[in-house]
Amino acid sequence: MNEKEKFERFGSESKKSKAVMVQGNVQAGFPSPAQDYLESPLDLNDLLIPHPASTFFVKAAGESMVQAGINDGDILIVDRSLNAVDGNIVITAVNGEFTVKYLRQKKGELVLEPANPNFDSISMKEGDECRLWGVVTAVVHRFLV
Repeated sequence: MNEKEKFERFGSESKKSKAVMVQGNVQAGFPSPAQDYLESPLDLNDLLIPHPASTFFVKAAGESMVQAGINDGDILIVDRSLNAVDGNIVITAVNGEFTVKYLRQKKGELVLEPANPNFDSISMKEGDECRLWGVVTAVVHRFLV
């Protein structure tokens, strides 16, 4: 493997805090008039973690998935209860090393594909061990630290 990616498992403690959701949409183009009222509180656990017992967080390291919006240091939300299908971003252990890649099925074979042309795809060869750890369902990407 040309790339080493490390993942840290975060503590299972969950701190439930609720932010307030602003009703309406935010225009990414031309600004629209502001909305003067708020919706009910937004719980990010409810929004991002439909299966709490099988969901965990990992911190991404490396640049192989930057074109998928996963940057070095981002937090990935991973659901182990989901069945991975072609096109999902998955966490796998290939010969004992963890990696995050697109899962692709090409000509009946499973291929782990990066989202960066500077990295090679990983094709499973006879004798390789590949274990699926879970499907990435969301990424937390901070703009300010």
